Amino acid sequence: MNKRQTFVISLLVWLLPTFGQATETLRLETSVAGFIQLPGSGRQVYNFNPGWRYLKGDAPGAEAVGYDDRSWQVVSTPHTVELMPAEASGCRNYQGPAWYRKHFVVPAQAKGQHVSIHFEAAMGKQMIYLNGKVVKEHLGGYLPFTLDLTANGIQAGDSCLLAVMTDNSDDKSYPPGKRQYTLDFAYHGGIYRDVWMIAKAPVAITDAVESATVAGGGVFVHFDQISEKSAQVYVNTEVENSDNRAQTVVVETSLTDAFGKTIKRVSGKLALKAGEKKKIMQQIAVNSPTLWSPENPYLYRVQSRIKKGNQTIDGGVTRIGIRKAEFRGKDGFWLNGKPYGQLVGANRHQDFAYVGNALPNSQQWRDAKRLRDAGCTIIRVAHYPQDPSFMDACDELGMFVIVATPGWQYWNKDPKFGELVHLNTREMIRRDRNHPSVLMWEPILNETRYPLDFALKALEITKEEFPYPGRPVAAADVHSDGVKENYDVVYGWPGDDEKADKPEQCIFTREFGENVDDWYAHNNNNRASRSWGERPLLVQALSLSKSYDEMYRTTGQFIGGTQWHPFDHQRGYHPDPYWGGIFDAFRQKKYAYYAFRSQSPANLKHPLAESGPMLYIAHEMSQFSDRDVVVFSNCDSVRLSIYDGTKTWTKPVVHAKGHQPNAPVVFENVWDFWEARGYSYTQRNWQKVNIVAEGIINGKVVCTERRMPSRRSTKLRLSVDRENVNLVADGSDFIVVVAEVTDDNGNVRRLAKESIVFTVEGEGRIIGDASISANPRAVEFGSAPVLIRSTRQAGKIKVKAHVLFEGAQAPTATEIEFESVPAELPFCYEVEEGTDGVINTHRTASDTESSKVKLTEEERRKLLDEVERQQTEFGIEK
Repeated sequence: MNKRQTFVISLLVWLLPTFGQATETLRLETSVAGFIQLPGSGRQVYNFNPGWRYLKGDAPGAEAVGYDDRSWQVVSTPHTVELMPAEASGCRNYQGPAWYRKHFVVPAQAKGQHVSIHFEAAMGKQMIYLNGKVVKEHLGGYLPFTLDLTANGIQAGDSCLLAVMTDNSDDKSYPPGKRQYTLDFAYHGGIYRDVWMIAKAPVAITDAVESATVAGGGVFVHFDQISEKSAQVYVNTEVENSDNRAQTVVVETSLTDAFGKTIKRVSGKLALKAGEKKKIMQQIAVNSPTLWSPENPYLYRVQSRIKKGNQTIDGGVTRIGIRKAEFRGKDGFWLNGKPYGQLVGANRHQDFAYVGNALPNSQQWRDAKRLRDAGCTIIRVAHYPQDPSFMDACDELGMFVIVATPGWQYWNKDPKFGELVHLNTREMIRRDRNHPSVLMWEPILNETRYPLDFALKALEITKEEFPYPGRPVAAADVHSDGVKENYDVVYGWPGDDEKADKPEQCIFTREFGENVDDWYAHNNNNRASRSWGERPLLVQALSLSKSYDEMYRTTGQFIGGTQWHPFDHQRGYHPDPYWGGIFDAFRQKKYAYYAFRSQSPANLKHPLAESGPMLYIAHEMSQFSDRDVVVFSNCDSVRLSIYDGTKTWTKPVVHAKGHQPNAPVVFENVWDFWEARGYSYTQRNWQKVNIVAEGIINGKVVCTERRMPSRRSTKLRLSVDRENVNLVADGSDFIVVVAEVTDDNGNVRRLAKESIVFTVEGEGRIIGDASISANPRAVEFGSAPVLIRSTRQAGKIKVKAHVLFEGAQAPTATEIEFESVPAELPFCYEVEEGTDGVINTHRTASDTESSKVKLTEEERRKLLDEVERQQTEFGIEK
C-alpha cells in the first residue's frame, strides 16, 4: 500500500477538575468508547472528525478507491446532511442516501497496535466500505458501531479509503420504524456524532458494546452495601488477547477521588490464550464515601491499567458516582437512605437550530447545564439513547436519566423487528451502565401497543445485563401489557396513587405539560414561539407552572415527572416546530425557563449550575403589556415597587404542601401605560418609569431586579452563550452568539423589527446563510442569534453585527471578540486544499460601506433633542 503524508496534530490540554464554582470556565473531559484518556496508558485516541468528503444523494461506485471525489464538499463530523431553517418542520428535511469518503493514513505511532474506527452514531442505516470492499452494515441511528481496521489487514502507515453510505429514509424493518411524516421528531441524517480512531495494544480492555457479552465487555462498575459510613465498589474488567500467542497480564485498578488522590489500588493476573477474552472482578472498600446526588454530584475515578511487567499497555478512566437509589412503592423514591421527594425535570431531543442532530460535545454539555440551571433533577431521553457526552454531563451536573430504547408509536409484527429492539436495549445498557445518572431503563417502545411476551423479555434483558444490586429499574406505561404486574416503576399521572386500583409500584409521569385542543391542530397554551412576544410567552409560562404544580400532588407513591419538551424542535408530522420549550431552538430562554428555575431551593449551592436565591420579572412594561406583573422567585416573599418606590407591594411566595415549591407571585393592577406616560411625557421624567423587585428571605433582601421600558432602538449588543465552556478549535465545535437590539440604556427593545447581518474574522466561520434565514437573521423578541463554528486553529474570533438596512437613525453596529481553545486530542486526516466545509456568509468591504449619512452619538442626540422640541411645540400636549 502507498504511504502518504498524514496530518496528525497533537494538542495537549490541561483538564481542570470537574468541580468548581459555576462562574469558572471549564475544560470538559471527553470520553471515547466509555473511557476518558489515562495518560501513559498506551491507548491512543485520535479525533477522526475532520477531512471527510461529502455528497448528498446517491453516488454509484463511490465506494471505489479510485472514485473521483474532488468535487465533493469537505466536512467535519458531527455533520448533518443539510442545514435547515430553524422553522423547518413537516418533513422539509432531506431523506435519502448520503455519502462520506475519507482518505487517511494510519499514524506511524500506532505500529504494533490494534486500530479501530469508532462511530458514536450515524442516522438510519449505514454501509461501510474499506478500500473498496464492504466490511460492515449497521442498522439504527442512535447507538455506536466500530470498524476493526487491524482485523481487515490494515497496519500503521497504510493509506486507506473509508467510504460510508448513510440513509435516513423511512424503513419499517428497524427501530424506530415509523415514517417521518407521522413522527413527532425528525430523522435528521448524516454522521451526526463523533468519530474516533482508537489504537490499543493487542492485549487490551474490550469495548463494552462490541464485545457482545451479556453483562460483560469493557469495564463494568457496580456497588453494594452503600451507606454514609462505607460502600463496596466492584469493578469487572474484560480483557481480550488478539495476539496470535498466549499472554499473561496484570489488571491494575485504582480508585481515586475527584482530584486524583488514590484511595485504593488492587491488581490481579489474567492468563489468556491466543484470541481469548476473560473477565476479572475486583473489589474495593470505601470508607465514608461522598455520595452522589443531584445536589452534590461527586464523581470518583476508576483508573484501569493493563500491565505487562512494569509497562502499562492499555487503560482508561471511568468516572463513577456512589449512590443508593430505592423505589419503595407507597413510600416513594429514596436516595442514599433518605426520602428524596419529587423528581421533576424534562424530556430531551437532540435537535438544534440549523444543524439538526449534529451537536458537538460542548453543546451537549451546555444543554445539560441549561436543564440543571432550570432546576431539573431528572431527564428522560426522548426517544432514543443520547450522545455519550450528554450522559457524561448529566453525571457531572447531577441529573438522573431515564434511558429509552429507540421507538415511538410503532410496532412491526415481523419477529426481526422485536429482536432489533431488544438488541438496541442490550447495547444501550452496555454503553451507559456505569453512569451514576442512569436511574431507569425504558426498554419498551414509547406509546406503542406491543405484545406481552415482548414486554416481559424487555424487562428480563434489563436484569440479565445488570445482574447486581442497585441496578437501574425498568419503567413503562402502566396500561401496557405486563407492565403493572411486573415492571419496577410505572408511568402514570398525578392522582393515580389515590385510585382504588392503583399499582403497587412508584408512579412517574413521563410527559407533562401538554394541553392541545386536538392532536391535528395542536393549538395549545403551553406552546409559544419566542417570536410571538410577551403575552403568549407569559401564558405559556403560567400554563407550564400549573402543570409543574401537579407533579407535587402525591400520597408519596407518585414521585414526579418530566416536561414535554424543554427545547423547541423540528418534527415530521406537523408543519409547525414544537414550540413548547422553555428555550427556543437556539437555546434562548423564554419566560417559562424562569418559572422552572424558581423551583430550585434558595439555599442550594450547586458546584456547577446556577443556584441560590433568584427572582425574575416576567413583564416588559410596554404599551401592550398586561396590568398584572408576574414574578417568579424562590424567596420567602417579593417586594415590588414602581416609579422609584412611589408605590410598593409585598407578597409571599407561596410554599404550599402538595404543590410546587414556589408558586408564581402575581401583583395585580400594577402597570398602567397611561400612568407611566404621565411621568415620561407630561413630567418629562422617563427615568422614573421603572419596576424594582426584591427577593426577601428571613426579613433580608437577597436578590434584586430592576426593569424599565425599552425606549427607541439605538444600539446592537452582542453576547456569547458560553455556559462557562469555551469554543474548542477542532473544526466541529460551535457556539451561539446573540445580537440584541437595545435602547441607549441597554434595555432590550422587544418590539424591534430588524434583520441582523453577521460577519466573522479570525478562527471562526458562520453556519448558514440567507438561504435558510440564518444570515441575515430576523430579530425576534429583541434578539437574533448566529452560530459560529471553530476552525482547527485556536485563536481570536471577532464577530460583527449590523442591521440589514443601515441609516443615520438605525441601531448602531457592534462587535465582540473571543478566543477558541486548543483541542484535547490529536487529529487524523489528510491535508486538504480548499474549503473546510463550513458554509460562510461573508460580506466584502464594499458591501458594508454605505453612502448614507453617518452620525456620531453626540450629533444624533442633538438632532433627537431638536426633534423632541419641535414635536412638543407643534404637537398637542396631553
